[in-house]
Amino acid sequence: MSEIPEIIQELIKFRDARDWEQFHNPKDLAVALNIEAGELLEVFLWKSPEQADPDKVREELADVLAYAFLIAEKYQLDIKEIMLEKIKKNNEKYPIDKAKGTAKKYTDL
Repeated sequence: MSEIPEIIQELIKFRDARDWEQFHNPKDLAVALNIEAGELLEVFLWKSPEQADPDKVREELADVLAYAFLIAEKYQLDIKEIMLEKIKKNNEKYPIDKAKGTAKKYTDL
């Protein structure tokens, strides 16, 4: 996980070289993330998951992650920490004995 700070620094270097920080407030980063998530969805439109072009999935997923990392940087959030916390919460909300093999929401288990 030590690669994440390096990725964020490269994103910041790219952004700053273009003087784009002025556009990168948290709201606009969240909007951009949502747009990129839509582009990721578009890769699967009218196709089975197996028909999606892996190279396009890779490219759009990178865009989604880039904006997510930049949002985390704006709020000084440690990505490893927040992900591990979320996994812990999900473990509590979705205990194996109730959630295994079902797609039900935790409120319906």
